[in-house]
Amino acid sequence: MYAVVRDGGKQYRVSVGDLIRVESRPEEIGVQLTLAPVLAIQEGQEVLIDPLRLSAAKVLAEVVRQGKNRKILVFKKKRRKAYRKTIGHRQSFTEVKILGIQRE
Repeated sequence: MYAVVRDGGKQYRVSVGDLIRVESRPEEIGVQLTLAPVLAIQEGQEVLIDPLRLSAAKVLAEVVRQGKNRKILVFKKKRRKAYRKTIGHRQSFTEVKILGIQRE
């Protein structure tokens, strides 16, 4: 059984027990949260994608860790102008563990 859930402008395919990294959230470690809206649920051979039947569905998750991804370098340059600029960026994330998928 898996579900497709949208969070932070991205879609994630999750199953019970999965660890996923979502956009940074202010919750503390150990706090349970719900991920919604659920876009699809697959159970056995049945795939449920009807928005009316999925309006009550939700995915339960627990915050495991807060952190930052690896640094990426952003380099800007304008030719023949002696303009060069290098900056770095580390995106924050929240790692959550999927505890359950509820249909209703």
